[in-house]
Amino acid sequence: MTDPSSLPPINHSRRFDFTLAGDTDLDILLYGLPENLPLERELLAEGLAVRVGGSSAITAHNLAALGNSVGFITPLSGDNFGALCQTELRRAGVDLSRSVPVRHTPSGVTVHLQHRETRHMFTYAGATFQLRFDNLDLDYLADARHFHMCSYYLQRALTFQIPRLLAALKQRGLTISLDPNDDPKQHWDDGILDALQFVDILMPNEREACQMAKEPDPERAIIQLRQRVPLLIIKRGAMGASAYTSAGEWHLPARSVEVIDAVGAGDSFNAGFLHAWLRNWPVEKALAFGNLAGAWSATASGGTAAFCEEQSLRDLEETWAEMEGSTQFTLQSIAGSGRKVT
Repeated sequence: MTDPSSLPPINHSRRFDFTLAGDTDLDILLYGLPENLPLERELLAEGLAVRVGGSSAITAHNLAALGNSVGFITPLSGDNFGALCQTELRRAGVDLSRSVPVRHTPSGVTVHLQHRETRHMFTYAGATFQLRFDNLDLDYLADARHFHMCSYYLQRALTFQIPRLLAALKQRGLTISLDPNDDPKQHWDDGILDALQFVDILMPNEREACQMAKEPDPERAIIQLRQRVPLLIIKRGAMGASAYTSAGEWHLPARSVEVIDAVGAGDSFNAGFLHAWLRNWPVEKALAFGNLAGAWSATASGGTAAFCEEQSLRDLEETWAEMEGSTQFTLQSIAGSGRKVT
């Protein structure tokens, strides 16, 4: 496994900075509904948003928006929902040339009911269940410095082959990160622990860490998991994020923002942290940029809206410059202005 501090500077010897394989779906967000939902009543929402969703797609989109070259293999249905998602991903600069056309299965959809403090989520996985190991172009995925995997348990046709996939990419010299996300069945099969031998960065939230370790106490779960990977990141929502290595640990609070919703905030954190980590930024600085990216996501609807518009990216750039106390860290917009984090 690769020591994060030993990574070489960013270079262009491979086609992509990042590759991903995983889920794309459509996120439909409804705002202003009561937390207790009575049956047999027509309830009126106060707001609506429709965005590209799926943890893999959100991460890929936001990595590209930050100026990275990104290749993404995802199952794509030919319906209108799939077309909308493809358009938004391509507009951000994500390469979909090796994605897998899926016939006879609609695009996945997640309906988010956003309440004041909590949310309900209802998912139809659709094409997500169709992605198989044999669909993956390993040469394409390996033509990158880093591979990121999300939604371990949601990709049912691929789940039990993910250790094989990670082993193949590790053998080709990539560094690897994994965000397990939730297990909808709540089985939390131990196969994911076998996959960790190939993982450089593990990125669960507190609840997912406890489920993976089968340990209800978060701190005990962390003790177990940090022994399995070189770098463990724990996302704590409004409490910020923590990082753990054999050399030490770091804890940073979340940035305070006016929240629209938290959909995709963890995926946006991943994009920000990985963007920084691949460029050899110190762990604490990478955590800070991950926290900023996650908070930025929460200021707009869904996981990608805050990373779609050039003005929003300019505002993110200015905020980061203020945090850094300098202007040397700049962002590349999706409009292709040539500005880029270095």
